[in-house]
Amino acid sequence: MASESIHPASAPSRRVVVAAVGAAGLALTLNACGSEDDSSSSSDAAAAGSVLAKTSDIPEGGGKIFKDSGVVVTQPTAGEFKAFSSKCTHQGCAVTGITNGVITCPCHKSEFSVTDGSVKKGPATQPLPEEKITVSGDSISLA
Repeated sequence: MASESIHPASAPSRRVVVAAVGAAGLALTLNACGSEDDSSSSSDAAAAGSVLAKTSDIPEGGGKIFKDSGVVVTQPTAGEFKAFSSKCTHQGCAVTGITNGVITCPCHKSEFSVTDGSVKKGPATQPLPEEKITVSGDSISLA
């Protein structure tokens, strides 16, 4: 019988453990700052042609966010209605506020114009994509 010395396996060094924990934390942070959960299927969103709102629901110079449909409908001037994606172009967070002609993202405070979706204040560098809507009488629908 050969005699082999049995050595216990060495534990990972403190540096390896700290690096692994740091990498895991970084991965979680980047995932949290990434796009919002895209698990909402098209069954949750309003289907094309379905009525989103009445024209009277959208304040002049402001707008309304339709979270389930992923759109923001604005009325920059009386009788003019626009729609944009409610997903911030910086890192995909959903915009949550509209005040003083500006659509705001809560994650990093990007601001977008209610008139054309253009960036008023970064860190976003791209405008909110325009969405197609139709206005028929006093109803606003996704096109």
